[in-house]
Amino acid sequence: MDRLSNTVRPYAWGSTTAIPALLGIAPTGEPQAEMWMGAHPGAPSRITRTTASGETELALTEAIEADPEGELGTATVARFGPRLPFLLKLLAAGAPLSLQVHPNLDQAREGYADEEARGVPVDAPHRTYKDANHKPELICALTPFDGLCGFRRPTEAADAMEALGVDSLKPYVDLLRAQPEEAALREVLTAILTADPAEMADTVAEAAAASERLGGAHAPYARIAHNYPGDPGVLAAMLLNYVQLQPGEALFLGAGVPHAYLDGLGVEIMANSDNVLRCGLTPKHIDVPELLRIVRFEATEPGVLRPEAAPSGEERYETPVDEFALSRYTLASGAAPTGLTAPTPQILLCTAGSVTVGELALGPGESAYVPAGETVEAAGAGTLFRATVAA
Repeated sequence: MDRLSNTVRPYAWGSTTAIPALLGIAPTGEPQAEMWMGAHPGAPSRITRTTASGETELALTEAIEADPEGELGTATVARFGPRLPFLLKLLAAGAPLSLQVHPNLDQAREGYADEEARGVPVDAPHRTYKDANHKPELICALTPFDGLCGFRRPTEAADAMEALGVDSLKPYVDLLRAQPEEAALREVLTAILTADPAEMADTVAEAAAASERLGGAHAPYARIAHNYPGDPGVLAAMLLNYVQLQPGEALFLGAGVPHAYLDGLGVEIMANSDNVLRCGLTPKHIDVPELLRIVRFEATEPGVLRPEAAPSGEERYETPVDEFALSRYTLASGAAPTGLTAPTPQILLCTAGSVTVGELALGPGESAYVPAGETVEAAGAGTLFRATVAA
């Protein structure tokens, strides 16, 4: 078992205070958006191992490369290859993230192969597929957490736009009311993303002013527009469900579901991939034709997940993916230790109180990596999240 030293990513949308507050350290004044825990090559966690020459610090990626089956277990390597198939994060949104969608596994493989065959550099700003993997993800709220998730019914989106009283939105309102669901959502999103930028900027400005004036259910769009003035994603956001999670509640984001996180602190777990197709609220490249191929144009109710309790004290967030499983333990002082031994690799993250895993004491925001099959117990008084590979 190893204590993890993790990288904090300073993306512009990050909160300046949420992660420092959890860690009990002073803010720097700079945004601190995501703390990465795992073996992503972009920012792998670091560990310290004892070798014949003494203690050596190395990246978790290096430890796994040196002994994949010893670190991950035979079954994990057989299913996913010699790599940790998930990435765990603390995510702290102080401003809206980009509106985005992720491909399914077949789409990712096809898209990656196509761009490789065409010789598109993997670091090119117009490159869409960074790897050949899908990117399902789960966000679990640690604080009240706001987001957008999936299309709402076209008539509801039409009502929201019509209430703004902006003349240039009337064609979208008419389409949303006149077309069948899939066609309505597809045509309006396409129109928003392909409109003349100057005309769209004027429309967004009028919509933002009206949203601020109306408040209530329109307040989130005013906030989004404040961070992304003139961005067509402000209007695309009106097509989506607005969701407010309470601590302990979660959202699962599968392939083809447009979404964006707006505000709050949460624990996020995802398949280890960088494949993101953006559809607004960003200065980055938007591949409209590919986006329209990937998006699932259907209205859905955002399925808010609550953990399912097991006799062991584990509270598990059930998801339909193989790469990861996330669960939560609420440990009480004086209670018998909780066994966490598993045949798969694990990352354990403390988010409240003080817990001990093995010989490691963890406070809020601190984490540990447990190789497959290693015996481990947890005790103390606090909250512990467990990330591993689905059974």
